[in-house]
Amino acid sequence: MPMQKYGYEWIQLAAYIAILLIITKPVGLYLMQVLDARGKTFLDPLLHPVEKGFYWLLGLDPIKEQTWKEYAISLFIFSLIGFVMTYTVLRLQQHMPLNPQGFGPLSTHLAFNTAVSFATNTNWQSYAGESTMSYFSQMVGLAFQNFTSAAAGIALAAALVRGLARHSAKTIGNFWVDMVRIHLYLLIPVCIIYAVFLVSQGTIQNFKTYDTVQVIEQQAGGNHPIRTQIIPQGPVASQEAIKMLGTNGGGFFNANSAHPYENPTPLTNFIQMLSIFLIPSGLTYYLGRMVKNQHHGWTIWATMLALFLCAFLVCWHAEEAGNPRLYALGIQQDTGNMEGKEVRFGVFDSALFATITTDASCGAVNAMHDSFTPLGGLIPLFNIQLGEIVFGGAGSGLYGMLIFVVLTVFIAGLMVGRTPEYLGKKIEAYDVKVSVLFIMVPVFVVLGFSAWAVVSEWGLAGLNNSGPHGFSEILYAFTSGTGNNGSAFAGLNANSPWFDTTLALAMLLGRFFMIVPVLALAGNLVQKKRSESGSGSFPISGIMFASLLSGIILIIGALTFLPALSLGPIVEHMIMLRSNLAY
Repeated sequence: MPMQKYGYEWIQLAAYIAILLIITKPVGLYLMQVLDARGKTFLDPLLHPVEKGFYWLLGLDPIKEQTWKEYAISLFIFSLIGFVMTYTVLRLQQHMPLNPQGFGPLSTHLAFNTAVSFATNTNWQSYAGESTMSYFSQMVGLAFQNFTSAAAGIALAAALVRGLARHSAKTIGNFWVDMVRIHLYLLIPVCIIYAVFLVSQGTIQNFKTYDTVQVIEQQAGGNHPIRTQIIPQGPVASQEAIKMLGTNGGGFFNANSAHPYENPTPLTNFIQMLSIFLIPSGLTYYLGRMVKNQHHGWTIWATMLALFLCAFLVCWHAEEAGNPRLYALGIQQDTGNMEGKEVRFGVFDSALFATITTDASCGAVNAMHDSFTPLGGLIPLFNIQLGEIVFGGAGSGLYGMLIFVVLTVFIAGLMVGRTPEYLGKKIEAYDVKVSVLFIMVPVFVVLGFSAWAVVSEWGLAGLNNSGPHGFSEILYAFTSGTGNNGSAFAGLNANSPWFDTTLALAMLLGRFFMIVPVLALAGNLVQKKRSESGSGSFPISGIMFASLLSGIILIIGALTFLPALSLGPIVEHMIMLRSNLAY
């Protein structure tokens, strides 16, 4: 891609990386203050009395910490309560306030799927928000979960980091204290500022009834020509802020961040992409400070950045190249493959947004991934299958990457014939077992549910495409659900009892069956004694470790999912190139 032709795009990419690098340290330092129960922030004079009030209401001693099992039980109880509350709101939406359009209740299977989706930070949407959800449901049922599920992910990352940083201990923090502090000192203040910025750019924030306006040009509509159009309204900016910052991704509107009310300008598009990586990037610096090895934190950051850039360049190239079948028909594609893309953003920003949102467990989209070229669509799919550890979700990205770090250190130890150590702690059989369990959960869930769907009537009934692309749609759905991402190949109609239920189960397994190994690892590591690193210790920073870590991630991902990808986007790419393959 020559610099002259794509000068603006290269400048934007360089600016994105530079700003992300610059803000990583201050965000990491602030996270240290927030995630320390005794930490002090600049908001303490205003919010510390509120924090103490929450502890009083909960009957909680903020100094008392929990073991990993107690931490896990607290998380499960909190998540269960949130799920029940959201499900109730969605089923009784017709009786709730702030419903100017008079929307009725969601079906049992859709309410179950949606409640699970938002409780697990997935935000998979088998519905169009503007034609399904009341304002009350959007705010109390969904946006509330956007805050709590994101905070839970950050809390889990902090718990694992404490397990690494402490030694000869038993506790890894207090879940309730972490949740209170993350909300009060991080998510709520930042989202207030973020929402105000979005409003200043044109994102709407109101409780108006939907507007009905006359169309400029009358549209054909059978016996009844279409003369009017309904323009949805609502409290969008407040949900949009936490949707991006908390790497949630669930859009107020069906078009998500391609909708001008959610993402009105190039500046909001850039800031939204930046905010997706904001907390995950800062957590790498937080890790380095906590374990007193800043070089290690930056090495993990650099590894994430390298994987992100490689994926983005492939996706961008594939979309910029366009479809050779159209060239053969004499159709020029000077702007690349624009199918399914918002003209305000074009190919570059669509490919960049798609890569970022699937590197993180966000799922927000400003273009339809279903309309990407086969290789362009493969990148978002493979990003999620890697475990969304390339910066990843708010918290989930860091603890997912640390699982791979543990495995990398273990494999490196086997290669040199030494007992593997990580940050002065021996990596033993228990640590490896729980790490492998973490990695195997999405393997069985994604491939198992996908295989079930493609041989079942209910699975095939939801397809709008046949052949490898239809397979990709099903594979993407269960990959996205298990990876708690929420984006989709939009050609799949997943609002059916079978899809809603199986996807909800995939989300639950992908969230909570992976949380348990993480907390178990933290609980085991925190008890270990720490020895000083010597000349014989395996280096956990620098180019060599970053290369080894990247190799382990890619090898595990390729060995696991390459056969399935070969049946979907890879064979579709060969067909697009006029291969002799047929289906």
